[in-house]
Amino acid sequence: QVQLVESGGGLVQAGGSLRLSCAASGSIVRVRTMGWYRQAPGKRRELVAIITLSGSTNYADSVKDRFTISRDNAKNTVYLQMNSLKPEDTAVYYCNLDGMVRDYWGQGTQVTVSS
Repeated sequence: QVQLVESGGGLVQAGGSLRLSCAASGSIVRVRTMGWYRQAPGKRRELVAIITLSGSTNYADSVKDRFTISRDNAKNTVYLQMNSLKPEDTAVYYCNLDGMVRDYWGQGTQVTVSS
């Protein structure tokens, strides 16, 4: 079993920054990607950013040039540095681990950006 524990969410003013962390533990055998998704009230969960084992990244257009995803493979931890935050970034952010056989999800961390 794999557990993902997120931290770093909170309330910030527009233009501010937050850094999310997600630590994976447990029976981690294969990892294809780790990443972040978010879900705002009344909306579907959407991809924010993902990163492969080799460090290749992919971002949603809405966060490009503002958010940066990184990972520490030795610690099985993925980070999301969020700069220039906007009210529309308000959502619950979920960590994801693609273990090839199945996906694993964190419990989610709330990010609220006030205008």
